[in-house]
Amino acid sequence: MRLSEDRILTTHVGSLPRSAKVFKLVFAKEDGENINVKEYNNIIADAVKEVVKKQYDAGIDVVSDGEQSKISYATYIKDRLTGFEGDSPRNIPQDLEEFPEFSARASRSGGVPSYKRPQCKGSVSVKDMSPLRVDIENFQNALETNKYTEAFLNSASPGVIALFQPNNFYPDHKRYLYALSDAMKEEYEGIVNAGFLVQIDSPDLALGRHVLFKDKSEKEFLSVIELHIEALNHALKNIPSEKIRLHVCWGNYQGPHHCDIEMKKILPTVLKAKPQALSFEGSNPRHSHEWRIFRDTKIPENKILIPGVLDSTTNFVEHPELVSERICRYANIVGKNRVIAGTDCGFSTFAGFGNVDAAITYLKLSSLAEGARIASKKLW
Repeated sequence: MRLSEDRILTTHVGSLPRSAKVFKLVFAKEDGENINVKEYNNIIADAVKEVVKKQYDAGIDVVSDGEQSKISYATYIKDRLTGFEGDSPRNIPQDLEEFPEFSARASRSGGVPSYKRPQCKGSVSVKDMSPLRVDIENFQNALETNKYTEAFLNSASPGVIALFQPNNFYPDHKRYLYALSDAMKEEYEGIVNAGFLVQIDSPDLALGRHVLFKDKSEKEFLSVIELHIEALNHALKNIPSEKIRLHVCWGNYQGPHHCDIEMKKILPTVLKAKPQALSFEGSNPRHSHEWRIFRDTKIPENKILIPGVLDSTTNFVEHPELVSERICRYANIVGKNRVIAGTDCGFSTFAGFGNVDAAITYLKLSSLAEGARIASKKLW
């Protein structure tokens, strides 16, 4: 993984807005409609080329494919692994449960994503990794015509798959997690073998507290995420840590978020994960103060921090000077070489869902790049 050797590098969490054409096609495929496979593949390939160019134009150094082919960052695996079918009841976040009128209004206005969340009803194993191979090929082709420092592809953690796809087959949560861990190895390793970094998306380590595990005590939840980290490390055992990023967040939705577990309570466990880089929320109103937690915690010397210095749920465009201030806070904690400027979460974690306008997304990323340039002048 490239370090910020002579300037602060920039990146983001992964997902980027999809065009109306891509959105329509992805949902048509999700709904089992007959689609022209060649046309579908060409449209997705063109979409990847477009988002890679937009990242370059915005000044982003470490780029992704924008997850253009995926219906969502977690449920896409039903097409790649066996054992998943049907749909499942929604687990409403605890903070939204406490404000039902707000939750209903958000749902009516499109502020809540709509898509199938299958259940695990059979043995989990690799079914078809051709979608991954297509994603890799599309990304490689897009990168040929654009300059970049490094590239990554997103992949769901065993824990976040379990968070969104409930277990109705395995005798307990641990066995389900490890079945997922064994099955996902091929995807994780395939991404790295193709020459990319793999980013493991693991909101289960934070969001899980007020969604799936809201009825457990805090102590019980911390035991759960300890298990999730163990299962993840098992899946990553053949990959060097410097090829892996880990993303942790509390949910990419607008809401009070007053039920979010504090970073200081989960960070000691999160730091046990194998990935070298940790991506996390650092700019929204609920978590921007938590830079102090990193100041007061002994961060292992091999870890790289990717703090979110842009809020991914608001159309406010952060001023570059504010972005610079946020970057410098973390640089003063772990050193400038071990900080890469990022975003709180993705800008389109579910196809067709995102609080930030597509055009404004790239304006925010441009502000991120400018803020990194300002911070670099201060730090070097």
